[in-house]
Amino acid sequence: MTLRKRFTLFTIFWLIFILILFNIFVYFYVIKITTESEERVIGNKVNLMLENPLIQDGKGIYDPDLLSEYYNVNEMIRIIRPDNKIVNITGSDPILLNLPATFQTHHDTGMIKKGNERIMYMRVPIYNGATVVAMLEINRVLNELDDYLQILVAALSVTSAGAILFAIFGTYWFTSRLTSPMQQMINTMREIDRSGKLRKIETSSHEESAELQQLVRAFNQMIDRLDRTFARQKQFVADASHELKTPLTVISSYAGMLKRWGRDDASIRDEAIEAIDKEASRLQNLTKSMLMLAEAEQEDWLNQGMFDVVLVVEELAVMLQTTFQRPIRVKALTRSVRMYGDKDKIQQLLVILLDNAIKYSKEPIDVSVSLSRNIVKIEVKDKGIGIPENEIPHMFERFYRVDGARSRATGGAGLGLSIAKRIVDLHEGKIDVFSLPDLGTTITIQFKQRK
Repeated sequence: MTLRKRFTLFTIFWLIFILILFNIFVYFYVIKITTESEERVIGNKVNLMLENPLIQDGKGIYDPDLLSEYYNVNEMIRIIRPDNKIVNITGSDPILLNLPATFQTHHDTGMIKKGNERIMYMRVPIYNGATVVAMLEINRVLNELDDYLQILVAALSVTSAGAILFAIFGTYWFTSRLTSPMQQMINTMREIDRSGKLRKIETSSHEESAELQQLVRAFNQMIDRLDRTFARQKQFVADASHELKTPLTVISSYAGMLKRWGRDDASIRDEAIEAIDKEASRLQNLTKSMLMLAEAEQEDWLNQGMFDVVLVVEELAVMLQTTFQRPIRVKALTRSVRMYGDKDKIQQLLVILLDNAIKYSKEPIDVSVSLSRNIVKIEVKDKGIGIPENEIPHMFERFYRVDGARSRATGGAGLGLSIAKRIVDLHEGKIDVFSLPDLGTTITIQFKQRK
């Protein structure tokens, strides 16, 4: 069942339920107030009759004209003695005249039903001194009231049916407008699936609700993101193909040269073996970096926990100093700075940054660690060749290399900083670069401590 049909049926059934409750309430409320009104009318008439001197002392109750002045066409008035004998009566309705006479000594008001007629009665005792000598009874047929109730029921039924019809058409029209962007999304998705080309939804947003505008905007933003992702993927494949083509071409060329001339020429053989080994190593590093970057795209790549940043930096500095024979100075305002994150990935991030600093500078490298307002700040500073200002925005793009000294000769694949940026992003951190040509580069990373 479609959303439109579900919404329409739910609205109709809910409206019918509300109308039934409302009609029942109106019907019984009208019965209550009209019945109370009729009871007050009869009560006022009884009080008026009891003020008559002929009825007050009980001596004039046999007067045949006594009750005629109080008579109403839909009523019967009678006086009954204690022996259940009617001593005075006025009325013309056969239903009322056939009511049995029952004497009682106390005031009583109620409702009885004869056939399809409702009859309201009121009975009061008549005293002569302290003795009850008779009972005054007034019975009234509520036929006019019942006629009004029938008219009320008919009016409620007609208005309810009209309201339901209007609700059906109105709800169907409204749900058509409501689900129109959703239908457009479905059609757009089907078109994307059929053609393989991403498309956005074009709508007249000024006629739609804020929620639908947000839905359409979110869909279009998703399409933009997918478009950018696919574009980056295509660019990555193209760049990877280009990067892989060079070492494979070199290896293939030297292998062919070995096959043709290198078997007997030791110098050619040594040159070919060295070139093949070098390109194979670079190819291996490139493949490893590409696989690592692919893993970094996964959201569950991190294995997070609490660790000491200062300890990680100091251990890494000692290791790299030993490996590259380059001084790395660690400065920390406190002996321990703890943060929540993936220790191994933060270490990998620092290796990438320090490796670049070692490659492109000759002076000692400074690494500082600080904590301020729950923000862990790591700063890697070198005094190397620096980076041109126009190159800084592209530093973290895949396979991007700064022109000049930062060329293929350094042996990099152009993926290290992309991996570093991904690690920072997964930790919800921030990375900034400040550099001047021939003066050096400072890279600052900031993370929330998240204790």
